[in-house]
Amino acid sequence: MRRRVAALLFALGGSVGLVACGTPRAPVNGRVPDPPTAVPALTRVAAQVDVTGPRGQMNQASREQALQSAAAQGKSELLKRQIAAMSAFGDVDLYAGNDAQLLVDGPATFAAMFAAIEKARRQIILESYIIEDADVSRRLAELLLKRRSDGLEIAVLYDGVGSMGTDETYFDRLRQGGIAVCAFNPVNPLKQRTKYHKITQRDHRKMLVVDGETGFTGGINISAVYSSGSGGFGSRGSSKAPPPKAASSGSGDGKASGKTDDKAEENGWRDTMVQVRGPATQKLHTLFREVWSQQHCEGAVAAIAPPAGPPAGQQLMRVVPSSPQDTENRIYTLLLGSIRAAQRSVYLTMAYFAPGQDMVDALCEAAQRGVDVQLILPSRSDFGPVMHAGRSHYERMLKAGVRIHELQDAVLHAKTAVIDGVVSTVGSSNMDWRSFVHNNEVNAVVLGEDFGGAMTRMFERDRTASRTIELQRWQDRGLWQRSKEYFSRMFEQWW
Repeated sequence: MRRRVAALLFALGGSVGLVACGTPRAPVNGRVPDPPTAVPALTRVAAQVDVTGPRGQMNQASREQALQSAAAQGKSELLKRQIAAMSAFGDVDLYAGNDAQLLVDGPATFAAMFAAIEKARRQIILESYIIEDADVSRRLAELLLKRRSDGLEIAVLYDGVGSMGTDETYFDRLRQGGIAVCAFNPVNPLKQRTKYHKITQRDHRKMLVVDGETGFTGGINISAVYSSGSGGFGSRGSSKAPPPKAASSGSGDGKASGKTDDKAEENGWRDTMVQVRGPATQKLHTLFREVWSQQHCEGAVAAIAPPAGPPAGQQLMRVVPSSPQDTENRIYTLLLGSIRAAQRSVYLTMAYFAPGQDMVDALCEAAQRGVDVQLILPSRSDFGPVMHAGRSHYERMLKAGVRIHELQDAVLHAKTAVIDGVVSTVGSSNMDWRSFVHNNEVNAVVLGEDFGGAMTRMFERDRTASRTIELQRWQDRGLWQRSKEYFSRMFEQWW
């Protein structure tokens, strides 16, 4: 996508200046905690976490009950071990009584978002890295303006670089209709409301919260590339996967260089969102209000009390935000700690994979101790250097037993993981240093085997639409490909 390329080129220009100042700070400080040596008792796990339910903060007994409910779905020992690994990095805030639903690709996501907006009674808040002036965004604008005329409070926050290709008249029309609109870190220094040296810091989050009750988050922007479903799930929005393809190395046929056939252009981008109802939605709402205030956006976004009534569901969740102001990146520590504690499986789907040494070490060590470690990564990208930097790690990971698959016939933009079948994350954060160090990001984490099973089935469907990388054929790749990997790896921490 041209706007994505423009945004990344802008960020790259800023990163050149950062190179002169030294290596970007690491996303984790000090020694990485060791994973649990034994499965802790449920009582001990409950004492290490904070849990908020529909009626507010839970006491020890209620926390134990919430954890027991998640453990009862299956794989209870793995779940307790994973929560203990999370708590080793610091505070763990959990939310009980949620309903979380996977949304695969743009058509399903936009249908669910638009339906929630149409049913809104009080407030709609939207935060998106990209709001592109395309058919879907014009439909969104019409709907938001209609709901504003119905008397609802509406606020829209977009990133100044991610949406730099959108004409200002699009946002002016929303403002004229009474909608509060704000750009995060505008490129124009005359419009800056914060210190301009923070221009490389971007808001990469994608969130919609309606009435403080229903929330959406994940990787999908308001963009034309999501107008149709991806190849792996059907270009017309079907959830049926195509027949499996013969495994190959992905080299020697143009795939390793990032090229694909015309189907990748015809199909929508492959991405994932999650729709949430329940207490976890309040955290998304709070995050929006915090950024709105930090950016000195005009007008106040009202707080909304949680709705009264029974729990929306039985799912236990975390909402994990990160920002450049954090001393440690909580999404990074979540993933790193979960992979290091994994006993059975690690399934990652990542659009941009340039993870750094600690993460590669964790993936390799997990595979070497017998964990089923599999990655689905892109076969093409709208920003090649990150893809080639990630590929520079392939040989080591393949030798360690990590299985790598590259998605075919669609651009991969999803950022998901399911670990041991009980820790599932859907979010905006890629596994690269720009996400870990320079961006506002947010990931929704669902604990338990029920949601983990749905995530695993989604991973398996994507895998049937992918080509497997074989070690021997990968080692036979050409000098040009190796050169791109070498030079991209040199700047891995600045992409």
